[in-house]
Amino acid sequence: MTRTHEKVRYSPDGKSPEYTRETAAEGVEQALKLLEGRWKLIILFHLFGGQILRFSELERGIPGISQKMLIQQLRQMEADGIVRRIVHHQVPPKVEYGLTDWGQSLCPALDALLTWAAKRPEEATPEE
Repeated sequence: MTRTHEKVRYSPDGKSPEYTRETAAEGVEQALKLLEGRWKLIILFHLFGGQILRFSELERGIPGISQKMLIQQLRQMEADGIVRRIVHHQVPPKVEYGLTDWGQSLCPALDALLTWAAKRPEEATPEE
């Protein structure tokens, strides 16, 4: 199995790590934990493409989310390295949010997931 350097989390020889069923399942579980929650994916889609949005713009753009929940989700995503918080020291205070490069790199993966979901066979759709 290819080893990944602990500090910088890259493969020193440039190869992708080789996964076993167990390590792949564990890795997917860890990735999904970063994105779990009702609002995180919606927040991500608002910030994809280099969008930098103020808190109030995000709040208006996501109907149904409470201010408390938006703050919690943004803080978790910031702590996980997905979102960056940009504070402008001025009066009145101005705080903006954008994706880190790592957060932006989720776009192709989520796009592939949307494409996969769109190909769902008609007979597989749940009956009402």
